[in-house]
Amino acid sequence: MKACWCIPPERNGAFVAAMEDVLEVYARPYNPEKPVVCMDEKPYQLLDHVRQPLPTRPGSTEKVDNEYGRNGTCSIFIFRPKFEF
Repeated sequence: MKACWCIPPERNGAFVAAMEDVLEVYARPYNPEKPVVCMDEKPYQLLDHVRQPLPTRPGSTEKVDNEYGRNGTCSIFIFRPKFEF
């Protein structure tokens, strides 16, 4: 497990001020009429089989070749409200 931090560029007061504005929004108390919505993005590779997997048989698991074809990328976006716990 690791902890992730946003480390600002050296001597960049504008970046630090903008980050403080963002953190202030997340520190607001929960308001059901004006919820804070969190957004996250994850890049994802679109992969395909070069050879079709061999199906499962009695006493044997499915066999999948480790070679794959790359069919580009996409981004997955997730939006959720921030809740107080």
